[in-house]
Amino acid sequence: MTDNTMLEVRDIKRDYELSGGLFKPKKIIHAVKGISFKLERGKTLAIVGESGCGKSTLARMITFIDEPTAGDLLIDGKKVDTRPGRLTHEMRQKVQIVFQNPYGSLNPRQKIGDVLGEPLAINTDISAEERRHRANEMLKKVGLGPEHYNRYPHMFSGGQRQRIAIARALMLNPKLLVLDEPVSALDLSVQAQVLNLLADLQDEFNLTYVFISHDLSVVRYIADEVMVMYFGEAVEYGTRDEVFSDPKHEYTRTLFAATPRADVETIRQRIAKKKAMAEA
Repeated sequence: MTDNTMLEVRDIKRDYELSGGLFKPKKIIHAVKGISFKLERGKTLAIVGESGCGKSTLARMITFIDEPTAGDLLIDGKKVDTRPGRLTHEMRQKVQIVFQNPYGSLNPRQKIGDVLGEPLAINTDISAEERRHRANEMLKKVGLGPEHYNRYPHMFSGGQRQRIAIARALMLNPKLLVLDEPVSALDLSVQAQVLNLLADLQDEFNLTYVFISHDLSVVRYIADEVMVMYFGEAVEYGTRDEVFSDPKHEYTRTLFAATPRADVETIRQRIAKKKAMAEA
């Protein structure tokens, strides 16, 4: 493993045991069937596939929410022990996740300042004044302002809530950010804004992204590497240009054919066209 590798996954698997019912044997669901890859620091790996392919399960293992059934996970060159009680605070701070539904991931009873300050209150011993300062600084980083500090989640649009969720994920200065369908619930124009924000933040903080998506056309804008999952397996892996210019697997070609173009440039063209029609 090179010194520049931020994330390494070695033959990772996740099985779920389901009750078979009265007098019936239990069933084993193989959600992730032995996936391996490496991701360099500051790069973006997009994991693509339809619902149920195992991509979100993989994301939950990378972020320590679910424990792998088998396989190894290495973050920044260190093997992660995900067994109960073994995960260190240092490792938890290195990896954060942003979920698809920003409203569902924000406490509706908490003001935004408290949402952002909570990770610092739990994981550090800095003063309340310093927590407030850092929260306001992070609001600026994601395109919001100090006037939003004392507002509640319901007072924001979907795009603004996702910006807040991203800000919260960055409060502990993580090295690796897992983004699980972060723009799929947003309007096209807002998708473009959030994708541009993520690109800017990655450049500024040298972040490494694992970007979970079902939409190859959005992935084309943000990814350096692409992995296509199908029924728990990685059926295709390569650089963005390799996968998009010459997909090897039939499933990948099917995804290309079925996915409407929604890349940032196409989104901008649609917005400009609608604006011209409105002004005509």
